[in-house]
Amino acid sequence: MSPVAEKLAAAREDLQSRDGVLVAFSGGVDSSVVAALAHDALGEDAIACTAKSETLPAAELEDATRVAEEIGIRHEIVEFSELDSQEFIENDDMRCYHCRSMRLGAMYDRARELGIDVVCDGTNASDVGEGHRPGLRAVEELDAYSPLLEHDIEKPEVRDIAREYDLSVADKPSMACLSSRIPTGLEVTEDRLSRVEKAERLLRTWGFEQFRVRDHDGLARIEVGEEELEAALDPDFVRAARDHVEDCGFDHVTLDLHGYQTGSVSPEEEGQSDAENQGEDDVVSNVFDTEYPSVDD
Repeated sequence: MSPVAEKLAAAREDLQSRDGVLVAFSGGVDSSVVAALAHDALGEDAIACTAKSETLPAAELEDATRVAEEIGIRHEIVEFSELDSQEFIENDDMRCYHCRSMRLGAMYDRARELGIDVVCDGTNASDVGEGHRPGLRAVEELDAYSPLLEHDIEKPEVRDIAREYDLSVADKPSMACLSSRIPTGLEVTEDRLSRVEKAERLLRTWGFEQFRVRDHDGLARIEVGEEELEAALDPDFVRAARDHVEDCGFDHVTLDLHGYQTGSVSPEEEGQSDAENQGEDDVVSNVFDTEYPSVDD
């Protein structure tokens, strides 16, 4: 038995010992693997739960719903607003802690309603020791159970397990919450979150896979993965981005020639285990032939 298979078997056996679990489920590769493991181990006694708020792109909620159906696990959605917290709005270097605390708190509330004692999250063994990660403090304080971390399953192994379960998100690129696009110290507002989501929906529609639109108080700074930078330099894309990203509510639009970098507007790593799925992405092969629709198309 391979080391990964041994870890997988141990994690599955551990979950089988629980009466039931609720998985904090973003639809990213980490939480999807935990959900698949939990469903494999516990069947109907495992539930995936996604927290819907202003910082979650609508497309990610749709993906989470689709992946839950793919796994076959029951899927619950809870709603809350990080914008109810002034500490979150202020966007200091502990923003991820405040967000994760509220998000997991909503999970525990739903778990109690369902008579479930254990809330699982997607923290993996690679997440520990990766710089400033205040979200992990919330996981520890709320005593969420992290089976991937508990059984020393690292990010590449998570992807291997996802492929073994034939999950469509095995190679899904990273996607942290929308507030990570706003520089530390600049208040998180609904307007800023909304225009970032609209602009990133455009890039996704245009075929890009690894990207961010950073909101510098009205200036949109587009980052794309190194493999997609050539596509972003195409004159047709440049014109489309200039015209249509401004239509989303930005005053100016720029392209960052350094490309996509995690945490480029914040001191913390913007990845938060189940919300950030690192991966190599292929260059978009058809972007030069793409017609660039507006945000309203």
